[in-house]
Amino acid sequence: MLGSLSLGLSIGGVASTLVNLFGAAPWSQYGGNAQHTALSQYPSVAFQRIEWSDPVDLNPQYSGSELLIHYGTPVITRSGTIITPIKTGASDGFEFRAYSPTGSTIWTETTDYSLPPHDWTPSCAGGLVLGNYFMAMPAAGGTVLLRAYPDSASGRTVRNAFYGTANYQNSTSTYNSNVKICTPLLTSGGGPVFFGFRTFGSTSANLQSGIARQIPWVSGGTWVSAATASGDSNITAPVMNCTPAISNDGKYVYIAVSSGSFGYGYLLCLNSVTLQTVTAVRLKDPNGNDALLPDQGTASPMVGPDGDVYFGVLENPFPYNHDRGWMLHFNEKLTVQKPTGAFGWDDTAAVVPSAAVPSYMGTSRYLILTKYNNYAGVGGDGHNKVGILDPNDTQVDPITGNTIMKEIITVLGVTADSEFPNDPGAVREWCINSAAIDPFNKCAVINSEDGSCYRWNFTTNTLDRTVNLTNGVGEAYTPTIIGPNGNGYAINNASMFVLGQ
Repeated sequence: MLGSLSLGLSIGGVASTLVNLFGAAPWSQYGGNAQHTALSQYPSVAFQRIEWSDPVDLNPQYSGSELLIHYGTPVITRSGTIITPIKTGASDGFEFRAYSPTGSTIWTETTDYSLPPHDWTPSCAGGLVLGNYFMAMPAAGGTVLLRAYPDSASGRTVRNAFYGTANYQNSTSTYNSNVKICTPLLTSGGGPVFFGFRTFGSTSANLQSGIARQIPWVSGGTWVSAATASGDSNITAPVMNCTPAISNDGKYVYIAVSSGSFGYGYLLCLNSVTLQTVTAVRLKDPNGNDALLPDQGTASPMVGPDGDVYFGVLENPFPYNHDRGWMLHFNEKLTVQKPTGAFGWDDTAAVVPSAAVPSYMGTSRYLILTKYNNYAGVGGDGHNKVGILDPNDTQVDPITGNTIMKEIITVLGVTADSEFPNDPGAVREWCINSAAIDPFNKCAVINSEDGSCYRWNFTTNTLDRTVNLTNGVGEAYTPTIIGPNGNGYAINNASMFVLGQ
């Protein structure tokens, strides 16, 4: 069912003009921008110390030595205000906190957002709208909180619902129980916010699990059910944590939907105004089986500078590819499949301009960075790496024999993994769901499960900077970001760390 209310098109047009005049935020959302390329607008410093840190989880829940939670990404305004979601309770409860560049708290906003049912704790993450002017945050009942002037302690907050704020106000407890946002928010330059949601009972708006488009300061929006958008009645909901992405020209929105955790599914290309389906491509393993789409990951679409779309899936049967999954690659409308990367599980590809890798002699305009772990315990040798790949050139994969994207450079993890003493050379895995790319200094800021954050220098292909953050813990993958002052930001073991010179 397609539900359409007030579209706010004229407001969106004005919003786009304002963004063009005043510029985008340095790191507005997951993956840095609405395409999730993770490209920094500013050069990073040669970090060597922790400037300050603060918890992103006031009550972390460990499972033995594992921390199975996906923490939401921090965002940064042009003034350097960093805003991060913080889990406050053992199993639920969130607030957003804004810090000055030196670490003092500017404001704290409690949200009544409640997580959908889950296995690994999913992300609670918002984004900046109109560059510096609004912070959008998920809230209860599928609503969005919008805080004005996020650099100021006196910003006002309003709430709106994509199915009509009056509907929410008239049946608040019903909507709070039966509608829950299940992905981080996508904030587009022109103002609309997109997200996936799941339903757990009847509502006055007859909502079904699907995808929503909300103009944050307007009551109402547009939504479409996952089943309708895919054209498949067995599809039940958007994939958990799958942050939507938008095309470079703003015409299309991409999100994955599935038949259930570890089920099959589709990558959708939707009209960004109406949410009508342009293309629904059934996601396949290179061997022809349906790829697996687990709710435990954070894989999200990434849109390259040429409009190509990248999305990570898990292999089927599992784990014939050593739990690496595949990075699927399509053209803009998802009608042509292109070379596949050898790692895709719980990972969002990042863009690396070709000029940032001096050793590259190929013809592609850009390369991509992905995690490149080869997990011990599920068939791999534990030689966990990060890789830069050519999305338009190929080689034969030594593990499966499939044709994959060509490896340009890779870097091996540093710290031996004592859990696998029978696997010589096994190292702690890279702990990345979205890396931060610095094209100015030709490097990336990447996080490891060994408790350290590293700078990978593409020129020398070495890890030339290291800051130890914690003693290390087995944890769900985390983002790294770069701010306008060049500092790096990394999450490790339930805390955010700010890295400087």
